[in-house]
Amino acid sequence: MTAKIFKVVYSPESIDDLRAIYLYIANELKEPETARKQIDRIRSKIRGLDSFPGKYAKVEWAPWSDMDMRRISVDNYLVFYLVNNEKSEVTIVRVFYGGRDIPSHI
Repeated sequence: MTAKIFKVVYSPESIDDLRAIYLYIANELKEPETARKQIDRIRSKIRGLDSFPGKYAKVEWAPWSDMDMRRISVDNYLVFYLVNNEKSEVTIVRVFYGGRDIPSHI
């Protein structure tokens, strides 16, 4: 039996988050190569959600827990995503620095 393959899509907010992460590391920290590598690691982990996206933990705080939001860690960042089994689709909702008080920002 072959595994179900999910299409991975990015919300506009998640694209903005990735852009902000890159710009912060490249411009504020003056490390453009580190910024590129960090974004590559995040996107690589996200690409891996195309198979078995339900294996990662669900978020435990409302309102995202009510939506069955899931999260994965990539270095110091957290990727939040939703799984739509009927459409075989994973939507990347947000990407945050893990040290933030994330529930207060949503």
